[in-house]
Amino acid sequence: MVRPSLASPAVLIATGLGTGYLPKAPGTWGSLLAAVLAWPLAQAGGSLALLGGAVLATLAGTWATRVYMERTGTQDPGAVVIDEVAGQWLALALCPPHPLWWAIAFVAFRVADITKPFPANWIDRNMHTPFGVILDDLVAGAYAALVVWIAAAWLWTAP
Repeated sequence: MVRPSLASPAVLIATGLGTGYLPKAPGTWGSLLAAVLAWPLAQAGGSLALLGGAVLATLAGTWATRVYMERTGTQDPGAVVIDEVAGQWLALALCPPHPLWWAIAFVAFRVADITKPFPANWIDRNMHTPFGVILDDLVAGAYAALVVWIAAAWLWTAP
């Protein structure tokens, strides 16, 4: 498959600034990029900034993914990692602002993104649209956020 050039803004967005072109596990690279970019975003605006970032990544990512899919003639191409950015930011939105919790949220998101619990697995199998590419990761991000939020709440209140 031909890799579209990163000179295109759509390709740059879809591939997470090119991290989707890194060898082995592009989704993990995209999630790592998202976590690194999320820290200053969260410091500046907290959970609302992360939620807003997830919405923006979803909107811009849907457009960019459509362009990437059209240029490559593929469905859910592995190099597209803007979906991981949106999902990871959603996972971090309810996370306590501490590096340990962010690491836990990172792992929880990767596990949910890889295992795709329902309805993410249904979306992945049946929604072959640019929004579908992103939506299954948003579901994984919501699951990860819920797991981290429950764990943090339980540990903060545990005797």
